[in-house]
Formats: sequence, C-alpha cells, structure tokens
Amino acid sequence: MSARNLIPLATATLKGPHVDFAGLSPLIALLGGAAVVLLVGLLGRKAAREQVVPALSLLALAASLGLTIWQWGEQKSILAGALRIDDLALVLNMILIAGGAATVLLAWRSRAAESTAHGEWHALLLTSIAGMFLLASAQNTVLVFLGLELLSIPLYVLCATGMAKRGQHQERSLESGLKYLIIGSVGSATLLYGLALIYGATGATDFTAIATSLSSGGLATNPLTLTGIALCVAGLCFKASVAPFHQWTPDVYEGAPTPITAFMAVATKVAALGVFLRLFDVALIGAHASWGPAVAVLATITILVGNVGALGQSSLKRMLAYSSVAQAGYMLAGVVVATALGVQATVFYLTVYVAMNMASFAVIVERERETELGDSIEAVAGLGRERPSLAWPMTISLLGLAGIPATAGFIGKFYLIDAAVAGGYTWLGVAIVVGSMISLGYYLPVIAAIWMRPAPVQAPGAGGSSIQGPLPVMAGGSPEADALERPQPEVVFVAVLAGAATLFFGVIPEPLFDLVRHVGSALGLL
Repeated sequence: MSARNLIPLATATLKGPHVDFAGLSPLIALLGGAAVVLLVGLLGRKAAREQVVPALSLLALAASLGLTIWQWGEQKSILAGALRIDDLALVLNMILIAGGAATVLLAWRSRAAESTAHGEWHALLLTSIAGMFLLASAQNTVLVFLGLELLSIPLYVLCATGMAKRGQHQERSLESGLKYLIIGSVGSATLLYGLALIYGATGATDFTAIATSLSSGGLATNPLTLTGIALCVAGLCFKASVAPFHQWTPDVYEGAPTPITAFMAVATKVAALGVFLRLFDVALIGAHASWGPAVAVLATITILVGNVGALGQSSLKRMLAYSSVAQAGYMLAGVVVATALGVQATVFYLTVYVAMNMASFAVIVERERETELGDSIEAVAGLGRERPSLAWPMTISLLGLAGIPATAGFIGKFYLIDAAVAGGYTWLGVAIVVGSMISLGYYLPVIAAIWMRPAPVQAPGAGGSSIQGPLPVMAGGSPEADALERPQPEVVFVAVLAGAATLFFGVIPEPLFDLVRHVGSALGLL
C-alpha cells in the first residue's frame, strides 16, 4: 500500500459508541466507591479504617441509589444497545442496593471484614453488586457473561474470608470458597457455551436481534438453538440455586461468613432472576413453547427438593439454604409464564424476599456473636424471653417465608400463583401451595424454639457445650460471659427494619404494587 493511500487512514477519526453517562451513573458510583474504599483501607489507623471504610461503602450505595432514582422513568438503551435503562433495571438496582446496604451493616464489625483489612472486603462487595447491575440491565449476551463474572469472582473470595474465634481461617469457609469457585466456574462455562450456540444459530448477540431471528425461519425449533437454550437454563440455574443444580448451596451457605451468606441468598437471586427475565422473556421469547414447560418442570422439582431438604436441618444456615432453593422455584413461575403479570409477580417477590431473608440472617449474625452455639437452632431457643427485639423479626420473617397471611410473603406467593394460573400453568400454582405447606414443617419448629423452649446455658469449661434450663442470675462477671461479643446495634437495626417491612408490606402492599407496575411493560410483554 502506497504512502498516499495511508494518509486517509491516518487522518480518519475512529468513532466509538455514544456513552450515556447519566444512564451509567449508578454503576459508576459503585465502581468509584469500590476504588475509594480500597485506597482508604490502606491508609490511617486500624480503628479508623474499621469505621470509615464501611461508612464510605454505605455512602457509595446511597449515591448509587440517588442516581438510580434520578433516572426513574427513563426508557433508553445505552452503549450501542448493550445495556437497557428501564423500570425493570431500576427496580432491580434498588433491591440490590438495599441488600448491599444491609450486608455492610451486618459485616460492620465482623471478623471476615477484619481479616481482609476492611478495604479489600468492601471493595469486593461493591464490585460484585456492580456485576449484578450489569446483569439487571444487559441487552447483549456478551454483557451477560461479563456481568456474571464480575458478580461471581469477588464472591468466590468473600466466601473464603470467614475467621474462627482464635483469629484463624475457618476450614469450612475456605472449603465453601473453593466449592463455589469450582461449581460457579462450571455454571459460567455452561452458560457461555449455551450463549455461543445461540449465537451460532442466530448470528446475533443482541437480545432484540436474537428474538427477531427466532421469530422467522424456523430457528425456534432448530436443534442448535434448543441445545443452546438448554445450556443457558443450566448455567443460570447454577447461579439461582435451582434443582438439580443446587447441590453446592447448603455447603457454601453454611461455610461462608454469615453476612456473605445473607448477601448471596438475596442478591444473587435478584441478579440471576433478572437476567432470566431479560434473556428468556425477551431474546428467547420466540422459543417459549419449547423452554416454557421444561422450566416449569424444573420449578416444580425445585420447590419439592428445597422444601423436603430443609426438613430436619439443625443448622439455621443450611435450613435457609434449602429454603432459598424452594424460593427460587417459586420465583421461576413468573419467568415461565412470559407475561407482564409474571414479571411483576417475580419482581414483587424478589423485593419482599430481600426483607424476609435479611431479618432472619441478621438474627443469626447477632446470635453467632453473642453465643458459642453458632447457627444451630439452639442458638435461638428462648429468644422470645431473652431478646424480644430479635425474636419478633425472626418470627415474622419465617412466617413470611412460609406464606402466612398478613405478611409480605403471602402477598408475593398469591401474586405468583395468580400469574401462573393466568398463564395456563395451574399445576405450578398448586405446587407453590403444596411447597408452602411443607415449609411449615421446618419454619414452625424454629418459631417454637424461639418462644417455647428454654434458653441454652453455656456450661463453664465444657468447651462450648450447652445445657438446657432456666437462665442463672448473674451476680457478677465471668470470663465466659466477658469472652462473648457485645450486641451490635446496627445488626439489630437491620433485623427490626427488615421484619417491620415484611409485616408492613403484608398489610399495605400498595406501595410495592406501584413500584413494580410497569416492569412487565418494560420488556414489551402483555
């Protein structure tokens, strides 16, 4: 090529996609906050870092929330259509921010955050939430995979940050991090392979273009397309803890630090169900006749496996892990029907699910710090007499998860059943009812322990064993009592606030109905 021909190339201006910084501002606030807390974590004294870093994390989340509200009502695609800012994305962002703020408060004085010098721990948390933001807004399969990895990689590390009482890493925490890394990698690879097959069948990565391709030319029933859809279902089911891809959930939830378990139980569900809604109810809507019944069967299996698996569990974290499996099955009902009502029901349930779970996990965090009984059911025995401020939130949250009337969980399940029946999946609505009945078999024993059983008393010198009986009158201090950590007001605040929200929205659900009213139309569904 001659020099004369090179001159136009040298002087040409490369044009990139238009960047809408207003639409990206909630994500920028999170990533900027992650960078700031990481740097601040390296400065100053340890005592100052322990207070300043969590406060800065909350400030970053508050800034992201304010910018999300600033974008309220926008309906636009940004970054050359790769991301979508609409009611669905904004509502999911708000739910994620609420879950992230609750996690920061639960972990404010935890050994897990202290073991990573606070800065790194909170930076990883904010980065994971940023990945969830990407998933909630993704309109392109490339962004789906990038968001999934940005979500997952920080969580692999955070799961392994648990510390024992003596300041050493817990073996179970390291094991949970390794298990989540292996299973998460398998899930990511499965999803990526499925997305690649869909690209091979349709020649597109954009959701709208994929939907257009599937609506013509018989591609909706093409074996390559169906194989890709099946692999995408499997990959996302790993993240959402849908049976039979849920085997990692109880072990990882039990071994991870409890604040991270709480975060995973709620935030990863929000992100996974959000991308489920966008990918399947937008890009793959043309193949709904193929994947709809299959996902409905998965949802039914998940409801039964999760509820039956939770029966007889003595660990509260393992019980709530199996409960989260069942809850994922409930929420899949809204995805299966592929209607605006189904999307609204799913997002409504995700909102109240965050409140119900955070109340329960906050109580577990507090009892782990107050007693030597860990997350066993014995740790909450007698809580009604000893700590009513914790007993009531725990009771309300468990009743909500069981779907008892006058709680937000009842309204959410009723919403999902309505969507399933209206969408022609009456038998799936029946499965939700049956699953809720089974769940009483493991929620009610915990409530009975809280209000009807005597509080366990630590036997001095017994190496952490406990005896059942009335609490002794303490005339003075003791080394055993002094060794236990004092109650943390921020943890109690999370428990009380989340429990109150569960009760309030069960009696007055209209504000949440208004919040999710337009999320279905944002996807173009009827």
